Amino acid sequence: MSVSEQLKILCVKLGISVSELGRLSGKSPQAFSQKMKRESFTVDELKKIAEASGCKYIGAFELPNGEKVEY
Repeated sequence: MSVSEQLKILCVKLGISVSELGRLSGKSPQAFSQKMKRESFTVDELKKIAEASGCKYIGAFELPNGEKVEY
């Protein structure tokens, strides 16, 4: 699932629009929409979006043995 798809689901679950999520994270709706189209979010931006929306962003790689490499 792409980051943009995840953000759209987040918006549905939070009951807000994608534009509102963009504003919460400090971006204009237009700039946020462009980032979603390009799939160009950095990990720091995703953390900021999570914090602004009252969520927690967890980014990690999980090895086949279950070990995690986290940010």
